[in-house]
Amino acid sequence: MFRGSITALITPFKNGNVDEKAFQEFVDWQIKEGTHGLVPCGTTGESPALSHAEHNRVVELTVEVAKGRVPVIAGTGSNSTAEAIELTRHAKQVGADAALVVTPYYNKPTQEGLVLHYLAIANAVDLPIIIYNIPGRSVVDMSIETMEKLANHKNIVGVKDATNDLTRPSRLRLSLGTEFCQLSGEDGTAIGFLAQGGVGCISVTSNVAPRLCAQLQDAWHLGAYEDAFRVRDILTPLHQSMFVETNPSPVKFAASLLGKCEPDVRLPMAPLKLKSKARVEEAMRDAGLLN
Repeated sequence: MFRGSITALITPFKNGNVDEKAFQEFVDWQIKEGTHGLVPCGTTGESPALSHAEHNRVVELTVEVAKGRVPVIAGTGSNSTAEAIELTRHAKQVGADAALVVTPYYNKPTQEGLVLHYLAIANAVDLPIIIYNIPGRSVVDMSIETMEKLANHKNIVGVKDATNDLTRPSRLRLSLGTEFCQLSGEDGTAIGFLAQGGVGCISVTSNVAPRLCAQLQDAWHLGAYEDAFRVRDILTPLHQSMFVETNPSPVKFAASLLGKCEPDVRLPMAPLKLKSKARVEEAMRDAGLLN
């Protein structure tokens, strides 16, 4: 259903507001560069700093530009189940193809709580749901056993795995088969994740290197492994630079170097330090993205 290089979209700001023009131009550029899918309002899109109205508007803007050319997987997660249902309903109403729902952060639910949370959303909205498992930010790790239970629901179709555990996709594939969509949530593990049974990556780096990230995924799926490895080696230093400070400050700065947006982030995110800026710019040049 969903595969390849899927961009976790940044949200451009200008004078404190969402820069709608820059955002829609950015989304169109992403599609023209070969990106296979789009995720608005994820972590990289600074969803915790968006108002509900802004969140909904960003999803709408993405769907408007995509026009069915690539799937739109709207970030609709929350640590409030009722809020997640509300955001997921809106995503369905405006034409998103799926929802990316993060495990509830701060609440620290049990595995049973996770099951009840996701089932409540899946029962309330008839839209494909991809579980976003990111223990580093949510402080809760959904077990494979819990994921297996949830996969029985027709609307729960896959996972974005940001655990950095490359045994997980193969273990989950053995129990759920190939229909359950497994996407890496870590750029640096993209090829390892594919080799272990995944089908793609929800990427930060593809904000600034969409063509390269798409080429890596295309090469792998075509069996052109040497080409995939060549692109991997170009991208690896760039992946590392995107996390020299907390995401999305580095990728926002990198996008600004391409003239795609202002480097502005919202508090409590901080502007990139000078040393980090130099590292990002160097990685961009080495990858051939800047003259």
